[in-house]
Amino acid sequence: MKASRAGILAAVLIISGGMWRGGALAQEVRPPNVMIILADDMGFSDAGCFGGEIKTPNLDGLAERGVRFSNFYNTGRCWSSRAALLTGYYAQQVGFDNLPGRPKAPRTRPGWAKLLPEYLKAAHYRSSHSGKWHLDGSPADGGFDSYYSLDDHGRYFSPRRHVLDGQLLPQRARDSGYYATTAIADHAIGFLKEHQRHHADNPFFSYVAFTSPHFPLQALPEDIARYTDRYSAGWDQLRTERWSRIQELGLVGGDLSQVEPDVGPPYDFPDQLKIFGDREVSRPLRWETLTKNQQEFQAKKMAIHAALVDRMDQEIGRIVQQIRAMGELENTLVIFLSDNGASAEIMVRDDGHDPDAEPGSAATHLCLGPGFSGASNTPFRRHKTWVHEGGIHTPAIFCWPAGMENPGSVTPAVAHLIDVVPTVLQLAGVVRQDAASPEPAPDFPGIQLSPAIRRGETIARESLWWCHEGNQAVRVDDWKLVKSRGQPWELFDLKNDPAETRDMADALPEKTGQLDRQWQTLADRWWPAPARPGGSAGNH
Repeated sequence: MKASRAGILAAVLIISGGMWRGGALAQEVRPPNVMIILADDMGFSDAGCFGGEIKTPNLDGLAERGVRFSNFYNTGRCWSSRAALLTGYYAQQVGFDNLPGRPKAPRTRPGWAKLLPEYLKAAHYRSSHSGKWHLDGSPADGGFDSYYSLDDHGRYFSPRRHVLDGQLLPQRARDSGYYATTAIADHAIGFLKEHQRHHADNPFFSYVAFTSPHFPLQALPEDIARYTDRYSAGWDQLRTERWSRIQELGLVGGDLSQVEPDVGPPYDFPDQLKIFGDREVSRPLRWETLTKNQQEFQAKKMAIHAALVDRMDQEIGRIVQQIRAMGELENTLVIFLSDNGASAEIMVRDDGHDPDAEPGSAATHLCLGPGFSGASNTPFRRHKTWVHEGGIHTPAIFCWPAGMENPGSVTPAVAHLIDVVPTVLQLAGVVRQDAASPEPAPDFPGIQLSPAIRRGETIARESLWWCHEGNQAVRVDDWKLVKSRGQPWELFDLKNDPAETRDMADALPEKTGQLDRQWQTLADRWWPAPARPGGSAGNH
């Protein structure tokens, strides 16, 4: 049964607290359309509006009309972040990440762990997905009405497996003209056009999950050409330049983190490292100590990384233009996020690497590596997989012209991927109805971000918690306790030291012990209940 947006006006007004101020004083208040755009392995300062030199005019435009979160967090890894984003739970709660000493996560959600589109059906949303999936089941199983699922994450030019609404599509040859970032945008636009033709009375939810700029670094030649000579000064200079702009933008205070020259890729693949020869560098050494060949090779890789981000921004512009053409841009909440920080990994997978092929082409399999990954994550420490700030602290833009009072602002509100589902449900006027489920769902661990989105307000929260591959952290207020696998706890005052430059664990042993106990308490809380002998989910 079709229902118009006006039909759920009352629920939206009740749950959202009345008429929105700031551009939404229309006679009819409608629930917003929602689009989530997710980048893959994009560092905090890659986009121009977060201090980067990469050309991102479309993301910058969303920031000018929206709000940037300077303290937005993820889980540090691709699949666990996607689980948190679409379910509203920590990945461990829904079986998508491990805890030390506990049964291995099954990577299959329990029956009560619905995805966001399943909840939105109550408000008559139509949902579509285009891009990387990386969850259990198919998008159709999770409530999406239409989907293009790119299940091959290692070939930008020639995917072997991609699926459109349940139908496996033909493999694409390297010279077919296919390019993943453009194809993902094409399908997202196609779904929006279909919505306009057949379901214009319904709000839409669109989930666009790009594979950019995840390795392998494969980009279009014309995009790479825009950055050919940009990075010859090296990663040390780039960090300094970005840090200066970050401070000018008022995004992060304190001091710039120090480079850790002994911290390389999170996984050791010495045989694969040999494939790249002596041009590759597996540590963020001082740029001037590299040979000329090494500098040229590293600068070329960063140019390809920049090209990947640039092309993604171009395609985001096309998607936003389609929403504008539909007359829906004012009342569409566009959320831009990254699943984790930039990656220090160096490996060869998929079709392998031909060292004689043109860098960035389909025959190559380059990885950014720790030097320029550190620059991408400026001003923070470490990289993807770690739960230091460089791995989990990434850019976030929320743009909703009809529902915001202070466009172009920066909010210091501390937020996380687990907050997206409860926020969208609140704005859509959806109240969860779990009573009929044979196993009741736990309460969402996240908070509603609408005060920060609409007015840039900070929001009180109890804590945030992380665990990935033995890397652990907890944040309570402005205090963060963090450690790498097998290492002792470090303690940081993020209010005065957001880049984790001054470890206070030895100076404040009582605070360290208190947060250590808090981490364990939360670990027990987020441990998936089905793994407990005789346990049930409950509301915990």
